Amino acid sequence: MLVKAGDAKEKISSSRKYKIITQMLQKHRNSLSVSRMCEIAAVSRSGYYAWLEQEENRMKKEIQDKQDFELMLKAYSYKNRYKDARGIKMVLLREYGIVMNLKKIRRLMKKFHLRCPIRKPNPYKKIGKALKSHTVKNLLERNFNQGIPGKVLLTDITYIYYNSGKCAYLSTIKDGCTKQIPAYCLSKDMTTSIVTNTIHLLRKNPIYHLHADALFHSDQGVQYTSLILKEELKKYNLTQSMSRCGNCWDNAPQESFYGHMKDELHLENCTTFAQLKEEIDSYMDYYNNFRYQWELKKMAPNEYHQYMMTGKMPY
Repeated sequence: MLVKAGDAKEKISSSRKYKIITQMLQKHRNSLSVSRMCEIAAVSRSGYYAWLEQEENRMKKEIQDKQDFELMLKAYSYKNRYKDARGIKMVLLREYGIVMNLKKIRRLMKKFHLRCPIRKPNPYKKIGKALKSHTVKNLLERNFNQGIPGKVLLTDITYIYYNSGKCAYLSTIKDGCTKQIPAYCLSKDMTTSIVTNTIHLLRKNPIYHLHADALFHSDQGVQYTSLILKEELKKYNLTQSMSRCGNCWDNAPQESFYGHMKDELHLENCTTFAQLKEEIDSYMDYYNNFRYQWELKKMAPNEYHQYMMTGKMPY
């Protein structure tokens, strides 16, 4: 039964009305003419016939949408790491040589109910931390990207829960300019050694070079205020900088990295520490070499580092 436009609680599109009219005409007991049904539905008779003539084009568009969506699914799950619309666009371009409009990708994601895995921040948690501010030695002052690779080193430690309650600790160093993770250390214990080991791995990285005025920026955790760490930083001529107490905004890029990483890790099959380490190693390789980023001219962090050092685009 058709509903008049004035009686409907929600506005129904003309296309939807035309579909209902077509369905009614196919019923054996329908006694209404096309003209009468168009009148009831508040659409024109000529508009209905014009819509019928476009049926073939609509079918072609539907088939094309499904084909494009299949390509999007390949990009969405590339390297077994789920992505948002911009991530899909960059993978399609870089890995498959396919140029697809960002608006189209978002339309098809909505049409076929493809969920974006990007996490949403907890505003109450952020506000609570921001209010706990004290005067501390913050040399960086949120100037994270100074346009020079190896100058701003952002670091932090995060908890990684796996196998229904087991916990490991991950220390990473992130370059504020290239977004690289040039060094990381996974440990069963959260001691100062996890931080010093990360610094040692940074120094051993053959493709990464520190700037003469490099800043080592962290929060005020006990691992970063220890005398052992201060000696290590002095040995490598690294200047220490710290966030204000409890203020996550002062190390926002590092916090953001951990948030996205935890959304993209596959911890469901990690039952041992060795399996967890394998998963972390796999993710870091993916992140540095294949996780293309919009802000890095659609390059992966290692590619962007090479671009910054040589001036040559990798594609």
